[in-house]
Amino acid sequence: MYILSLNAYHGDASAAIFKNGELLAATEEERIRRVKHWAGLPVEAAKFCLQEAGISLAEVDYLAVSRDPKAKILEKAVYALRSWTAFGALQNRASNSLKITKIIQDLARAIGDNNDYASGRVAAAYPSVKFIEHHRSHLASAFFASPFEEAALLSIDGFGDFTSTMRAVGRGNRMEVMDSVSYPHSLGVFYTAFTQFLGFPHYGDEYKVMGLAPYGQPSLLDQVRDVVYLKNNGLFQLDAKYFRHFREGVSMSWEEGAPHIEPLFSNEFIRKFGPARQKDEPLTDYHRDLAASVQRVCEEVIFHIANDLQRRTGLKNLCVAGGVAQNSVANGKLVQNTGFERIFIPPAGHDAGTAVGAGMYLYHQMLDNPRRPFRHHAYTGAIFSDEEIEAYLERRQVVFERLTDAQIYDLVTDCLLNAGVVGWFQGRAEFGPRALGNRSILADPRRADAKDLLNAKIKRRESFRPFAPSILMEHVADYFEQNDSVPFMEKVFLIKPDKRTLIPAVTHIDGTGRLQTVEQGDNPRYYALIRRFYEKTGVPVLLNTSFNENEPIVNAPEHALECYLRTKMDMLVMGNIVIKR
Repeated sequence: MYILSLNAYHGDASAAIFKNGELLAATEEERIRRVKHWAGLPVEAAKFCLQEAGISLAEVDYLAVSRDPKAKILEKAVYALRSWTAFGALQNRASNSLKITKIIQDLARAIGDNNDYASGRVAAAYPSVKFIEHHRSHLASAFFASPFEEAALLSIDGFGDFTSTMRAVGRGNRMEVMDSVSYPHSLGVFYTAFTQFLGFPHYGDEYKVMGLAPYGQPSLLDQVRDVVYLKNNGLFQLDAKYFRHFREGVSMSWEEGAPHIEPLFSNEFIRKFGPARQKDEPLTDYHRDLAASVQRVCEEVIFHIANDLQRRTGLKNLCVAGGVAQNSVANGKLVQNTGFERIFIPPAGHDAGTAVGAGMYLYHQMLDNPRRPFRHHAYTGAIFSDEEIEAYLERRQVVFERLTDAQIYDLVTDCLLNAGVVGWFQGRAEFGPRALGNRSILADPRRADAKDLLNAKIKRRESFRPFAPSILMEHVADYFEQNDSVPFMEKVFLIKPDKRTLIPAVTHIDGTGRLQTVEQGDNPRYYALIRRFYEKTGVPVLLNTSFNENEPIVNAPEHALECYLRTKMDMLVMGNIVIKR
């Protein structure tokens, strides 16, 4: 049985394919189209998935879509009646929903396969389309991929299918929804509104506020708490007067695939917090303090929701997904601030991950199939052989050499020890927003000037944004206050005080690091490289940042080479192929 599943006509469009419940491949459309957070129909991602499975669209049994146009239809109608502007915004979403209902025809037409289906003549051999509610897809992407037989489940994001938060319980191959928060109340909207107000206008810029927060003091907590209320039922609500989308509606568009959302904060918001910062204006102490306060309040809301969920269920395992689940600072504090003991967050907790979740929900919940044995599934994207890489470089007339694994590990670590910056392109691309050692840029974490080196040579990004440490799993307890498996770089932990001066390049201003734990079984080559660096330096850590330059993470050899050539990167390693300056 083949299931092709999509996150379509939404930011971070993506596709995944399953064979008898096993995830064969998953990727985001942005990796192929080269437009960040690409929205629309993920045609190229779907093509990739079908190619990886070696089948055509006609051989797919089910098409799972992580949207349900019928979800909360009455609540949508009530919202639309509030004002004509809100009605107009909802009309845009209704038009989007219409596209969803025609999705198999549109996909078949775009792929150039199944011409009978593309023309509307449906045959029994073509996929059966199943619409899976957005947040159920989020929850499924976490629970059914987790090692837990039983867990409390939490999904929090901006909104999808008129829901912003959903709580549930998962047992075996079933999930049971407990309650939800409906749009327009949304913790994701809360965070996005402040992100826009602080001068970060692009879709997906929330991580910049998270990075800025440690540079300020949470001195504006009372003012920020006025914006969002904690409710006795363990949920929350926003104060409508601070947000435009309650009365006016806010439209979201994607011109040439790039998603854009209008400003969410109201005039009352401006009266309370002052004039919004323009993106080119300098950051002041007020901006930094506001970021710190917003992050703190966001954490308070998350802990409030999670603690109530734990009390209601009595469970000790928690699975978290949704855009707010990308808040790695809050994730790293969940165990300390709630009654949960173990937390699982998938590698793609954001909307791209709903493609995986929709397929899992269909296979387990709807078709009642048992779960497969647990395995990490971050590396599901494009892969290229050394021969393919060599052929491409020869066409480009690029000088390169092919080395053994041992030679590669020595050469790369020597380069890092000499203040080098290395592009590391290996195996299957990661699925999700984090580079996890297959599409990474690497540097020596012991260098206090590493951040300046990276920003000068490649990244050219805001100085307050931290770089991440990849650490051998067996050494986590030596370097971090919490000893936990963090394979997808999804949590931030405090670095032990005596280790902070040892790895200053990956120690944030507040003494934390967004770590990635690396185990030999998950990524043997990356593990071996870090191990070689450890043998030479006594430090089992590498600085890891995503292989890109103000673009989606590189996907194919041509993307890696172009990034290398237009920056001052010292070395590019693709498989066993090495290119040097």
